[in-house]
This record gives sequence, C-alpha cells and structure tokens, in this order.
Amino acid sequence: MTETELEAAPQYDLSAVVIPLLKGVVYQESEGGLWNALLNLQARVRDYISVLGLELALDEAEGYAFLRSRQPEGEDDEAAPKLPRLIARRPLSFPVSLLLALLRKRLAEFDKGGGETRLVLSREDIVELIRVFLPQRSNEARLIDQIETHINKAVELGFLRKLKTSTNQAASYEVRRILKAFVDAQWLSELDSRLAEYQTQLAGGAEGGE
Repeated sequence: MTETELEAAPQYDLSAVVIPLLKGVVYQESEGGLWNALLNLQARVRDYISVLGLELALDEAEGYAFLRSRQPEGEDDEAAPKLPRLIARRPLSFPVSLLLALLRKRLAEFDKGGGETRLVLSREDIVELIRVFLPQRSNEARLIDQIETHINKAVELGFLRKLKTSTNQAASYEVRRILKAFVDAQWLSELDSRLAEYQTQLAGGAEGGE
C-alpha cells in the first residue's frame, strides 16, 4: 500500500466494528477493511459484546463473522437472571429447514471435490434438489412457486446470494459458506437417515390418499 492509499483507508474504532455485527454478518470478501479491523480488535469486541449477553462467531478460513446469543452458565437454574435476547431466534418452516440442510449437504460434497471455492447453483438445480422431498401436487406451477418462496427465504436469511444475470439468463445463486456454522457436521452425518425416514412418511401419506 502506498502512503496515499494508507491515508485514504477508512479507520475503524470499536463502535464502527460492533455496529455492523449487530446488524448482520460481516464477510471478508465484501468488507475487507472492516474485516481486518475486526481481526485486530477481536479481543476488545468479545469483551464488549459479552456484556450484552452475546458472543462472536468468527471463521477466518471461511471469511465470515456474526454475533449470537451467549449460553448462560446457569441457564437451567431458575434463580439465574434471564437476559432479554438481542439476537432474535427465527423459527423456520419445515421446507425452509429442509432446503438449508440439502444445501449444506451439497456444499459438503462440493468441498470434497476441491477446485472452486464458490458453489453456484441455478434456480432449476435448487428446485430439483428439494422437490423430491416435498408432497406431490397436481399443479406443477404452484409447486414451483412454493419452492421459489423457500429460496427467497434462504436469500433473506443470508444463506443464499442471488447473482446478477442478464435478462435472458436463468437465475443463479451462490451458497454462502456461513451455512456451515448453522448446520454442523454431526447433524449433517445424520441427514441421510432423516431424509430416508421422511421419504417413507411421504410415500405412506401418498398411498393413504389414493
């Protein structure tokens, strides 16, 4: 960096680092200056947010950081004070939870292949990924619309990022690597058996409805 570039680089104090974290996820790829400041101020950030009942989840290898509610040591103790949550829990519908689990599995398979670091899927790829696990409907268009709603929810939650495409190109999405922090390896290892059970239930429901 030249002297001019150093002068032009934004300076981040503790507040300037914590406030973006309170708003959402900080990514290295899109917020390099803020990311470097976070690494430098990491110990102070952790001390500061602990007062708020929060903890910092930071993955340097994957390049993301976010805040989550800290598990109180005496949470099972009825006498322990209950702090209000700053980071709200977001209940997810079953189809959205299923979609995130399938995307996480696809990301794990993608990582095993090596090579590219960004997993990009088309809208059609994602539709085919989940449709086999959803109840069959006579109205195909309505089923696709419902899956589109689930995809949009995943985008809203920050687990998918819709990529810019030209007018004639089909929509495509990047699977954000922060998904690994929410669907851990142990849960993923049990996914196949859970999906098999769910498919059996679906098949039984379909036969019962005939």
